[in-house]
Amino acid sequence: MTMRSVAPPIDSDAVPAYLPNSQSEGDEVPPYAVVQYFDQPIDHNDLSLGTFEQRYWLNDEFYKPGGPILLVNGGEGNAEQLIPRYVTNISMIGTIAQQESGAVVLFEHRFFGLSNPYPDLSEESLKYLSVQKNIDDMIYFAQNVELPMVRGDSVTPDEAPWVLIGASYAGAVVGWTMHQNPGIFYAGYSSSGVVEAITEFWRYFEPIRINMPANCSSDLQAAVARIDEILDSGDDVAIQQLKEGFGMGNVTYPNDFASARYWQSLNPSVGPNSPFFQFCDALEVDANNQSAPAEGWGVDHALSAYGQYFIEEFGVTGDETWGTHDGTSDQYTNITVDNFERSWLWIVCNEVGWYQTGAPEGHPTLVSRYVDVASNQLICQLLFPNTFPEPPLPRVDEINSVFGGWDAHPEHVVFVNAINDPWLESTVSSHSIDYQSTPLTPVLVGDGFHHAEVIMVNGELDPILGAIQQKVLGYMHSWLADWRPSTTY
Repeated sequence: MTMRSVAPPIDSDAVPAYLPNSQSEGDEVPPYAVVQYFDQPIDHNDLSLGTFEQRYWLNDEFYKPGGPILLVNGGEGNAEQLIPRYVTNISMIGTIAQQESGAVVLFEHRFFGLSNPYPDLSEESLKYLSVQKNIDDMIYFAQNVELPMVRGDSVTPDEAPWVLIGASYAGAVVGWTMHQNPGIFYAGYSSSGVVEAITEFWRYFEPIRINMPANCSSDLQAAVARIDEILDSGDDVAIQQLKEGFGMGNVTYPNDFASARYWQSLNPSVGPNSPFFQFCDALEVDANNQSAPAEGWGVDHALSAYGQYFIEEFGVTGDETWGTHDGTSDQYTNITVDNFERSWLWIVCNEVGWYQTGAPEGHPTLVSRYVDVASNQLICQLLFPNTFPEPPLPRVDEINSVFGGWDAHPEHVVFVNAINDPWLESTVSSHSIDYQSTPLTPVLVGDGFHHAEVIMVNGELDPILGAIQQKVLGYMHSWLADWRPSTTY
């Protein structure tokens, strides 16, 4: 059984098969792939609880004394999967380090991967997981770590410039940290940083709806409207026929049927052979290899083609695949460590929301309105029944107040966003606000996808991303040239 995730997708950037910087002989593990451990307080406000081992990785191949320390927050997953991408010059991160003679530190978020204060992900354990505790961890690390490298005991933020880097949720953490705690990290780079916490995040689908092929958008909207109309009708026969048209006759609940149908997250990637564009081709290219006009083929064809494509992808499925209402299923009861979805949904349900839902009535929607806040709240309650005896509303107002959200303008932070990114509307480039780019808080917007510019090869393939990469490098070089040591934080 699988549960529809409301988490930002784990990035799957294509990278070269080779490593463009240091190589190791034979089967030797590259130095930057050797895990290091740091003793981190379980609770920075109650040191009597002791410490846990927090994992990090170090690449100091470009480092020269006086160079910056680039701290990369691994975000909502096992940080080891980001090696070598986020520690070498395959990425912007390693390229900045190379340009500035700096060292890269990849830092694993508490309660993700193997950086766990306790041996399970029970609710009792997870009460020590929060946005604030993650931020406190990074600050304590920067102020206390002795890195295993030349002069690694002399690189605290008053002795060397620290640059905070992250993408997606971790990109938001960059802005949040430097707004709340100015003066510790000298510079920051936030890629697709989702800085505004939002409960009902129906605008997640707006960049997709607007930028996807017009015929596919038209037909998908028509199909979804027809589906909701049938579900609203209460006609059991028509509803059963609808579900069977998707091979889902044994799915019990309308919201499970509705949410399962956006399995691909409607998230276009850079390649024409990606599942998203295969899906659109299935709707819009007929048997004679002719594409539909901009208005599409119409609802009858779209609904039939949509269902047939779904069956070809998944076969005949039921509650065992798509059900979210059984609180005894493994998706809710598995509390073993390194279960990124459980840890992430703790943050989602408690603090940041980002429930991806259908659009409100009167607005075009790619997703059924049966995918709503209530269906997300149910998942939270079944995952964490002791914490949420009632449907939870995440503390988004508190998060935005404490960490600034769209109102924060932290200095020496460059924000990079993309018009095709589904997460665009929670970044500083959202169409809901008029966020001003300034020399000290520049905002760069490209034509790519979710933190696509982080991987250097994408800049070679897309000149717009390449120009953004060069601007980020320029900002970092200019800002770091002005840094001077201090005796206070």
